[in-house]
Amino acid sequence: MSHYLNSLYVLLVEPSSSQKKIILQQLEELGIEQVQSVDKGQQALEIIDSEQPDLVISAMFLEDMTGTELVLDMRSNPLTVNTPFMLISTVTSFAELDPIKQAGATAILPKPFVASDLKRAIVTTMDWEHPDSIDLDDQDLANFRVLLVDDSPLARRMIKRTLNKMGIERIQEAENGRSAIPMIQQQAYDLIITDYNMPEMDGHELLLYIRHKSNQQSVPVLMVTTEGDESTLAAIQHDGVSAIVDKPFEMNTVKQLIESALTHV
Repeated sequence: MSHYLNSLYVLLVEPSSSQKKIILQQLEELGIEQVQSVDKGQQALEIIDSEQPDLVISAMFLEDMTGTELVLDMRSNPLTVNTPFMLISTVTSFAELDPIKQAGATAILPKPFVASDLKRAIVTTMDWEHPDSIDLDDQDLANFRVLLVDDSPLARRMIKRTLNKMGIERIQEAENGRSAIPMIQQQAYDLIITDYNMPEMDGHELLLYIRHKSNQQSVPVLMVTTEGDESTLAAIQHDGVSAIVDKPFEMNTVKQLIESALTHV
């Protein structure tokens, strides 16, 4: 991994000179030497568009825009729609973090942090771009069927792209739990990945349907959520979810769940 980090070209968007100095020093300690830094979001977008860095690391509050606006602009551009984006911020509230999670941040690193925290966040972020392949028979993977349920087309595109890189091609999509139900009635799946917060029918309601009313009650269900309420998460666990992961999540969690599902078919 250290050799891989050495090859990264990172764009740092940080208006604070003191914070910029700290982050640049820690990136250097990790062996990441190809780093360009700017203060403003518009400067970053111009560089991203022309040079297409491997990773963008940004603060939440910039002089001319927020980190959320920056990543949304990136995701609307075909050239940068898949560029990994990591947020570094002191923001902790659900209301402020949820929009950037939904917008496609692939990792969020809270301040204060040390070099080991930064390394973990970078590795997590780049796992979306270079996920490990599934360590099982190719024939099993060829027949592995996934239903991806999320009201965000961006989130579905990012997850689907990463699953494809892991060797999984048979992926169907639904925009919420209600539209997923007829698909579950008609098609058997090896894994269902669902968002929690969705209109019409949320992920918890979909989970209850799968576990109590569907004809595939034992299918593994991975719940992706930005929800931080412990009682809500406890209820989801009680009702039979296979795993709960935060948005953004580590791809190794998905990989392990898929491998487990494949070994028990």
